[in-house]
Formats: sequence, C-alpha cells, structure tokens
Amino acid sequence: MTDRTTAATESDRRTLILLRHGKSDYPGGTRDVDRPLSHRGAVEAAAAGQWLTETQPPIDLVLCSAAVRTRQTLAATGVDAEVQYEQDIYDAGPGDVLALLRAVPAEVRTVLVVGHAPGMPSLASGLAGPGSDEAAVDEMHRKFPTSAMAVLTFTGPWSELDAEGADLVAFEVARPGDDTDR
Repeated sequence: MTDRTTAATESDRRTLILLRHGKSDYPGGTRDVDRPLSHRGAVEAAAAGQWLTETQPPIDLVLCSAAVRTRQTLAATGVDAEVQYEQDIYDAGPGDVLALLRAVPAEVRTVLVVGHAPGMPSLASGLAGPGSDEAAVDEMHRKFPTSAMAVLTFTGPWSELDAEGADLVAFEVARPGDDTDR
C-alpha cells in the first residue's frame, strides 16, 4: 500500500517555474511592451535555459507574456514545449497569473511562466508556503532580478493552487560564468 500511496503522490506532484525575462534594452521611441532583450539579457536567458535543462523536470507547458523581451527570453532558453502566449501576463498582478495557472489541464506536470516584475516575484512570494526552503525564500526576497527563476512544487491539480500552497524548492539567478554580479 505504501508503494501505491507514493505513486499516487508522485503522479499528483506539480512543478511551477516562474522566470523573469532577461535584461532588456531601452531603445528610444520604443513602447515598453516592444522593448527587446539586450545582449546581456540574451546570454542570461541562454544560461537560464541550460540550468532548466540540467536541473528541472521536462517542461510540459509554457505560459509566456506576449511582450517582445519575454518571447525573446523564451526563445533563448531553448525550451521545447507547448507555448501559450498570454497578453494578460504583461503587466499582470499575481492574481492574474494564478488565474491562468488554475486553468492548466490536470495532465500537465511542469509549467514554466515567463513574465515580468512585479508579477513573477509577487506570485512566487505569495505561493511559497511553510514547507519552503528558507535560504531560497530569503534570497528571493532580497532581490528577484532579470533571469531569476523561482521553482515551486505542490501536490494536487492546478485548479487548487492557492496562496502559500506550494513549496519554494529553488531560487536561481541565471548568470553565465562568474555570478558575482547577482
């Protein structure tokens, strides 16, 4: 019976990865939603993709803001999964993104959300429950810079994801090579 219980728990396990886009450029006369990644941002996004590939379960679904810099961030990560571009993630608060997550089909195990601040940091902070890794929570609360990723896990369907209902298990800031500029 223990094996079945463990198997059921594992099959109900979900992973949510919240990625803030890479460092953007600020070309004159460009609307905020149309700002591209800077060269540094593209390099950071590629490093984020490498970290995701090496450390996280395969991503089943990506919810990505329709902004140029988030689309470019996703492309630079090399993540190969179904993608839904969501205008609502641009300038979204945590409740807006949570509503999108609650609509994710039950068979999806791992979701990557590529978005912006303050939405990604606020959502990560709001979802992180008492079982979270304290060091990761502390680091995330200090700063959630560009190309930062919060990894949260929980058991149950996406439709039941709620405040403090997940465990923050990792917080990573993608910086290639020396990460002294965190």
